[in-house]
Amino acid sequence: MPFSVILTDDAAADLDQLFDYIDQHHAQRKADYVLSQIEEAFDNLSRFPERGAFPKELLTLGIREYREVFYKPYRIIYRVTGKTVCILLIVDGRRDLQTLLQRRLLHAK
Repeated sequence: MPFSVILTDDAAADLDQLFDYIDQHHAQRKADYVLSQIEEAFDNLSRFPERGAFPKELLTLGIREYREVFYKPYRIIYRVTGKTVCILLIVDGRRDLQTLLQRRLLHAK
């Protein structure tokens, strides 16, 4: 039985901003393609939620409740609770993730 995949408001905003950026700076077709690939990653998480790695920035703090999968260069950070995969963050992996993860995940508890 597949897990349900939900996006937090922040993750949904991340996805909207990502789509808008690619649409404005490249082409709508490319934005549509990236969106479909990220949605495919969500679909894979519904079947195999434990497949993601622990984000290295959080592992150094001893935190193992979050996982991540990649659609390079984008990182999809999530948490599995019961039969639900909660997408918390969709971000370009080239950003300063240590600060972003601390602000978005650790202060959100």
